Amino acid sequence: MLESEQSGLKISVLASGSTGNITYIESDKVKLLVDCGFSGKKAIELLKQIDRRPEELDAILVTHEHSDHIKGVGIMARKYDLDIYANKNTWTAMEPKLGKIKLEQKHHFDLEKTMTIGDIDVSSFGVSHDAVDPQFYTFQKDNKRFVMLTDTGYVNDRTRDFIKNANAYLFESNHDLSMLRMGRYPWSLKQRILGDKGHLSNEDGALALAEIVGDNTERVYLGHLSKENNLKEIAYSTVEEILMQKGTGVNHKYTLFDTDPVEASPLFNL
Repeated sequence: MLESEQSGLKISVLASGSTGNITYIESDKVKLLVDCGFSGKKAIELLKQIDRRPEELDAILVTHEHSDHIKGVGIMARKYDLDIYANKNTWTAMEPKLGKIKLEQKHHFDLEKTMTIGDIDVSSFGVSHDAVDPQFYTFQKDNKRFVMLTDTGYVNDRTRDFIKNANAYLFESNHDLSMLRMGRYPWSLKQRILGDKGHLSNEDGALALAEIVGDNTERVYLGHLSKENNLKEIAYSTVEEILMQKGTGVNHKYTLFDTDPVEASPLFNL
């Protein structure tokens, strides 16, 4: 798999979906994972797909304590001596699930803060989800910015303003409303997904994106698709149609990309 030789951020959505989530970000000085919702074996396999090795990693940033985001965090951190970053409440919620982690590997990354990790400026922002204190991240280097935003029931004005006009996004497109409503999930679970602390539908994700993308935007990856209540083709066509209706320049100024629950996206350079 070829990649640009220029410096900057190199990124791969290693896997994204309701069954597990993991994203890889590297610069000249640091190699990071955001979440690790898979077994250590699967995480290593996903890294291999982009010609990277776990021994090269420096740290894992955690968004929240749900198992599809932290399943492999403990084992990867222990085996490869990785630092782990999360906010205080997320640490409290997830620590019993991680197993023993050395004190020097534990780092607090509080909400609405910016930290420089290696040569990447990382900023955290809150989302509306049914976790104890969920937060996602922006990554900036050399005036290029990558934003991750999944696992939220809605996008408020404060968040929208904070993440506007980035160069690339991983953005939630969790479910098709008709598939969810007609599907086999119990009503209580459907209510959770549809609620303010659930997940963005294809339509709501597209409407939020229409107000967020800008002249700097080059790529949008549609992420966290539900295994039961969505299809790549439906997510892509729904989001594309709404973005076209809104006149955002999709397919001209910037490109939409799929993500996969078990296959890494090609490494790209910002």
